[in-house]
Amino acid sequence: MSQVSSAYKLIFFTNVLKILNERKMTKGELSEISGVSPSFLSDLTTTGKANPSLEIMEQIASALNVPLPALLEITDMSDASIQQLIGGGTKLPKSTPKGFQRVTATLPEHRAFLVRKWQEEASSASRKNSAKKEEKSE
Repeated sequence: MSQVSSAYKLIFFTNVLKILNERKMTKGELSEISGVSPSFLSDLTTTGKANPSLEIMEQIASALNVPLPALLEITDMSDASIQQLIGGGTKLPKSTPKGFQRVTATLPEHRAFLVRKWQEEASSASRKNSAKKEEKSE
């Protein structure tokens, strides 16, 4: 397994543990909801030995009601820690443009409406930045 894959696996399982802790949810409950065996979840979150497939990660993300990219990208680890983990010179690819960050929150509907509006504005700004970069490169 590559160092980048190992970093994503570490970010994934630490995010799963963090969410379980925040929601006071057990691995057994996650297993029931996700359909992922308790032993696999234990190997993933305790020993780090499990190597989850995309399908299993999607099942876990769905059971936690969290977008899969958030479980793979959002981390409390510092950039220096990530660099140490994956080796110098290698960067984890991001699905968000520079200056943007993906966040996940559970909000009341009226606040979620505002966040969706912010998302639309951010997407529009990102598209404009991409178009400007394409014009400059031509």
